[in-house]
Amino acid sequence: MFMGLFWKFLLSITYDIKLKYLKIFPSLLLPLILTSCAKKDNASADYSGAFKVVSKTVTHYYDINQPDKAIAYLDESFHTVNNPTINDRFRFYGFHYVYWQKAKQDYKKAMPYADSMLMMAHKSVTKEQYITNFAEANYAKGDTYFSLNQYNDAYQCYFQGYLMGKNYLNQASAADYTYRMGMIMFKQGHYKLAAGYFKESYAKSLLVKDDHGFVWFYRRQELLDNIGESYTYSGDIDSAISYFDKALKYVNENDGKFKVKSQYIDIARGVIYNNKAQALIALKEYDEAEQLLKKSIAINIQKGADNGDAELAQLKLAQIYSIKGESGLLRSLLSDLRKQLDVIKNDDAEADWNRLMGDYYLKKNDLAKAIVYTQNYNALKDSTIKRLTLLKESDVNQQLANLEKQYEIENLSNNNKMQGMYLDIAIVSAVLLAAIVFLVWRNWRQSKFDVAMVIMLNKQINQQKADLEKALDEVKFSSREKDRILRAVAHDLRNPLGGIASLTSMMVEESEHDKDLQSQLVLIKQTAADTLELINEILEATNNSLSQLKKQSVDVNALVTNSVELLRFKAAEKHQQIVLEGLDHPVELSINREKIWRVISNLISNAIKFSPVDATIKVKTFQKGDTVIVSINDHGIGIPDNMKDKVFNMFTDAKRPGTMGEKSFGLGLSISKQIVEKHRGKIWFESEPKKGTTFYVSLPRSIKDDIDQDQLPAGKELARH
Repeated sequence: MFMGLFWKFLLSITYDIKLKYLKIFPSLLLPLILTSCAKKDNASADYSGAFKVVSKTVTHYYDINQPDKAIAYLDESFHTVNNPTINDRFRFYGFHYVYWQKAKQDYKKAMPYADSMLMMAHKSVTKEQYITNFAEANYAKGDTYFSLNQYNDAYQCYFQGYLMGKNYLNQASAADYTYRMGMIMFKQGHYKLAAGYFKESYAKSLLVKDDHGFVWFYRRQELLDNIGESYTYSGDIDSAISYFDKALKYVNENDGKFKVKSQYIDIARGVIYNNKAQALIALKEYDEAEQLLKKSIAINIQKGADNGDAELAQLKLAQIYSIKGESGLLRSLLSDLRKQLDVIKNDDAEADWNRLMGDYYLKKNDLAKAIVYTQNYNALKDSTIKRLTLLKESDVNQQLANLEKQYEIENLSNNNKMQGMYLDIAIVSAVLLAAIVFLVWRNWRQSKFDVAMVIMLNKQINQQKADLEKALDEVKFSSREKDRILRAVAHDLRNPLGGIASLTSMMVEESEHDKDLQSQLVLIKQTAADTLELINEILEATNNSLSQLKKQSVDVNALVTNSVELLRFKAAEKHQQIVLEGLDHPVELSINREKIWRVISNLISNAIKFSPVDATIKVKTFQKGDTVIVSINDHGIGIPDNMKDKVFNMFTDAKRPGTMGEKSFGLGLSISKQIVEKHRGKIWFESEPKKGTTFYVSLPRSIKDDIDQDQLPAGKELARH
């Protein structure tokens, strides 16, 4: 959860009990926490990337003590976050809450933002998000109630956060709760109880997964220091010094881990020096206490440090000077402190400053001034006592005990309701079970007939399956016979037709003086060439289904370039231009070079055939993921919608003549599809009638085996890209 909570509470109730005077805003820790929430499963339960950028800048302004700039930037930038998540809105309200609760201390204006945080918590989309945000919102609301002296309402909110830790074993929430209880006990003067709560909070903090790094480090050192201070006020000085030493050791051991936060580590070290000096003063070890106080003041008197704690340390040092009778050092220190108090208001420091000034003038026998300062001290002290009276009169333990009992009563009431519901469900279930038993018994009586019917139908299905398998085998046999006959016929016709084509070519050249005869011979030559092309395509189609691919590593750029260059002459016959756009670098594919070259050439030939004179044909090769795609684009006649699902069929009726009457046999695309799919690739097209067509061939970049799909056993077909 967001560990900024303990900063919020610390700043809201400890500024007048001499525990801490940190001026570090809770948002200092938000960037660490924002990144820790990135592990959520649901995106809407996380912070958006845009908001994390905004949050980082807002946090920076808070860190340099410019809350007005922080909130102005937040309001201006939040509108730029598109579709903010629940956590974005929750933290938006949280920043505003910190601004009014901590920076401005306008608690009435802070309360609506705490309510808004609670509202967003109820909209959580995951259990973890709800636990985190609900606990933080309740602690924030409780802190505001506490600042408004509405202690009963504050305890109730704290109790809700406590329930989150108890019911969902959320150690972070439980640690926050016991931390707050320790603060309340300290403020009420129950120092031993406060030490116990701080110890419990420290123990629970050790059980929290340390996702937030600096956040939990700072919390733990503070808890050790608070335990020591509680023991100081309870009179157990030896235990107090022991815990101060533990706190210093813990800070020093972890100093190197957080170099970017070195200023805040120094601040923490200075606060511990100050508090340990208080214990040493109680032991009358003034010299050692004086050295610690000077070290503390040197750290926290700096700009941006804990100036309030430095003021308290100066007062303790002034007390030592007063005890030692060093009036000159005392008067000089109190004069310097007066200048600081005029800038940084501190009610407790103001009261003690007047007390020390009164003692100083009393020792100087200047009774008039001594009386004035003493009267000021008494007035300030009375104001502080009056402010604490209401808190001390409230019995927090009794309040929490009452809330615990109320919670138990509500649980018992809910349990009774649940038991009644379970009883109703049991009765309904029994009735339904009886009905089911009756239906089962009645259906069992009908089952014999049904079983016999099922057996008979099963036999019929098995017989039909056998008949279908037999018919399928016959179809496969017929198909093989058809292919065999086609190959035989085509093979027998190819040689004579080739001879006819060659012979007519010679006769055409010899009959140039007889134009009629020459035109007839050209017709015979063209017919023979077309028939020979058809026979070759028939042989290719029948051989593709039987042949096994022999693959080799082929540079796809070179393959496509070769095909284009060979077909430029054919395109030139129609005054067409082929534009080639290849890959930026060589890419090799494991393919059958001849067959893929045939596919590319066939698609380019089709583009030439169906494009008008002077047209441009674009051939492009590009990569997409782990595939290489070759596209052939033309601006020809296009493919009508009623033919689009037939173009890849063998002997399709979707064949049409080219723009200059070129013949089309309807086999090229069918053969191309067979070849591409044997390579585990894909072939498809996009077309608009009269606007043109683009064919795409997609081939996988890496095929580690050369197993032919058609040679695999049934049910083992390789997945195609």
